[in-house]
Amino acid sequence: MQSSSTSASHTTYWKLYTHGEEAWTAMLAACEKAEKSIDLEQFIFIDDAIGRQFMEVCSKKAAEGVKVRFLWDAAGSFNFFGSTIVDNLKKKGVELVFFRTLVPGFFRLHNYRSWYLRNHRRTLVIDGRIGFTGGIGVWERMRDWRDTHVEIEGPVVVDMQAAYDRMWARATGKRYFKIIKKGTRNHSDFTYETNNPMPGKRYIYYRLVDAIRGAKKSVYITTPYFVPTARLFRILRLAAHRGVDVRIIIPKSSDYPIVDLAASSYFDKLLDAGVKIFFYKGGNDVIIHCKTAIIDNEWSTVGTLNLDTISLLYNFEANIISTNLHFAAELSDNFWADIRQSEWLDPKNWKRRIFLQKIPEFMVRFVRKFL
Repeated sequence: MQSSSTSASHTTYWKLYTHGEEAWTAMLAACEKAEKSIDLEQFIFIDDAIGRQFMEVCSKKAAEGVKVRFLWDAAGSFNFFGSTIVDNLKKKGVELVFFRTLVPGFFRLHNYRSWYLRNHRRTLVIDGRIGFTGGIGVWERMRDWRDTHVEIEGPVVVDMQAAYDRMWARATGKRYFKIIKKGTRNHSDFTYETNNPMPGKRYIYYRLVDAIRGAKKSVYITTPYFVPTARLFRILRLAAHRGVDVRIIIPKSSDYPIVDLAASSYFDKLLDAGVKIFFYKGGNDVIIHCKTAIIDNEWSTVGTLNLDTISLLYNFEANIISTNLHFAAELSDNFWADIRQSEWLDPKNWKRRIFLQKIPEFMVRFVRKFL
């Protein structure tokens, strides 16, 4: 592993990956070495070249006696419905469950809200010892996207395994008395926090809000989609007002144009408060898809949580949160490298945009709480 930290009797090793291809290579290598278990949780898993590599490796390990479990979100992995691939995987010994199937939940009115709540997590746990999480899905389209994924080894992996087991129980309909209980138990400077779409269970959101509220020097955020809640919007502006250096990197154009439009509807008040906004340019078809935050270079997080309303309030999410200074420094180095690939949004130029550009920004405000 690239970096390590020792806190009391706990040692944590980690390595950050910044693109899909290198993360997939590491994940596949870890699966190849699995001796007891492979637990893969994915919002997006597509039957393409990289997806077939994962299925092939994991099927082989299942044949060798390794316990392999796939937990895929039904919406993110919709292309498997009606396919014989699922049956073939099960015949090879792979346990596979879809989180919230699409058709039944959609057509039953009382299940509509439940259908809307998706499992957006992307977690891989090997032998209960090595964990991966971040923004990277199993989809060829994401190969060259600028993303952040972390491989980690240490006490925090126990929490990753426990969170996976709880979600597996939820998806399979089994009773599990800790199913909505916060899973963090270790005492290292790394924790694995989850966001559940129910009151009092949005742990990542709460910790992010608290960290920004207490920021003294800097708040550096990278997110592919920016549609903040009223509370998050307010504390970002308040932080900038009190002199904190607040910088946000978002894509020049994401894969959801309406979300880009919704993000722009917040720019006026953020820029007035002193928040600095940057558009990541990248190359052709390169989207910045990182979900990271670094506060005062002391508190940091990476995982699946986007800063949009759906992710913050309605999805099941999971992030590594750390108070380790070396971990924060690595994420910060990546942030500044991305700044150099980004275009600063000049407040004066933004104010001078023509009136016709402002009309869609005004209209999208009526639906942005659903984005």
